[in-house]
Amino acid sequence: MSEKQKDSPNINKNIHPPFVALFYIVIALFLGRFVFVPFVVPQILKTTGLALTFIGFLCGVGAFIEFRKARTTLDPHGSVKNLALNGIYRFTRNPIYLGFLLMVIGFPLNYGFIWGIVIAPLYILTMNRLVIEKEEAYLEKKFKEQYTGYRSRVRRWL
Repeated sequence: MSEKQKDSPNINKNIHPPFVALFYIVIALFLGRFVFVPFVVPQILKTTGLALTFIGFLCGVGAFIEFRKARTTLDPHGSVKNLALNGIYRFTRNPIYLGFLLMVIGFPLNYGFIWGIVIAPLYILTMNRLVIEKEEAYLEKKFKEQYTGYRSRVRRWL
C-alpha cells in the first residue's frame, strides 16, 4: 500500500458527497411530482426554500475559503494536510455537508414539495455512516488531540 493510500479517509471511492446530496434532491423532486400531498405549500415556505438553498451554497463557499486558507484539500478521499478550524468551522465541523442538507430541504421546498424535509433525516444518516464517521476517524488518528479538542468544542452538524 502506498503512503498516499494510508494517509486518507477510508471512504468508498464511489461515494461522492455532492452526488449523495443530488440523489436526495432528485428523490424529493420525484416524490413531489408523483406522490400526492393533501395540502399546498404556501409561498412563504417556497421562498424559505430558496433562501435555504442559497444559505447552503454560502456554507460551501465559506468552507472552500477556509480550506484554501488552511492549504488543505476539499477532496473527501484525499490526504488532509491541515485542519480548517476558523470561519464557518467555528460553528460546524461539516459546513459543506450542512450546506448540502440545506439544499436537500430547500430546493424541493422552493418548488412547493415538502419531501426534502421528509427525507432530510435519511440524508443525514447516509452522510454520517458513509462519509463523516470515516473522515472523523481519519482526522482523529492523524491530528490526535488537536482534532479531539476541536471535536469537543464544535458540533458535527450545527
